[in-house]
Amino acid sequence: MMEFVQYQLGNDHVATITLNRDEKLNAINADMLAEIRRLWQVVRDDDAVHAVVVRATGARAFSTGLDRVQGFKYPDNVWNKPDPGESLDPKHHRVWKPVICAINGMCAGGAFYLVGGSDVVIAAEDASFFDPHVDFGLVAALEPISMSRRMPIGEVLRMSLMGVEERMSAQRAHQIGLVSELVATDKLWERAHYVASVIAGKPSVATQGTVRAIWESLDVGRSQAMTRGLSYTQIGNELGIAQVENMLKTGKRKAYETR
Repeated sequence: MMEFVQYQLGNDHVATITLNRDEKLNAINADMLAEIRRLWQVVRDDDAVHAVVVRATGARAFSTGLDRVQGFKYPDNVWNKPDPGESLDPKHHRVWKPVICAINGMCAGGAFYLVGGSDVVIAAEDASFFDPHVDFGLVAALEPISMSRRMPIGEVLRMSLMGVEERMSAQRAHQIGLVSELVATDKLWERAHYVASVIAGKPSVATQGTVRAIWESLDVGRSQAMTRGLSYTQIGNELGIAQVENMLKTGKRKAYETR
């Protein structure tokens, strides 16, 4: 039984992870972190999950990041000090199921692990983004590095250095490509689920291979990425085509969708 995160898997193969600590602006404490980490392992290993929506309860914040009030316990050995935030990132857990992140209200600090590791980011018109690390005397490094894959380096630096004195609006986040779509706040969950359900209706072996090939290309040069991508098509295409044929036979997909 989870206390701070809700989990649901629908008949459409869409899993929904809902941050549920809105009285604390969905700040992530140690227990909540453990629940999210466990859920990434669940969605990774459950073949019934084809896509995932990450969202949050409450009107004020998607998440204000790691809970600095409760804090985290670390080993005494300074060289064995982990980064708790990496457990939030689906890609750290090798989750290749497409992840759709639905942002409402404030999104800050450690919450960028969730955003940075998502595949599609949709924001409500009231969303805002900021990084408070430097205001607490902390080096803003890990979250900005993750976000640099989603937004221009100049925007990453501006947000990291301005701290709480400046918040990036949803409109600006859309302009720079941090989010792919803006919607009315009361339509956010509905829209995120629709996008996830469309993706979940595709052959899962194809969508997972696509996600994996594209993300892993960020870590290597172009030639190596293309070579690895080719191997993924050789591994996955035959399986994906078989999934399409099975969907056609069972009536779960119309013939024109295969064109």
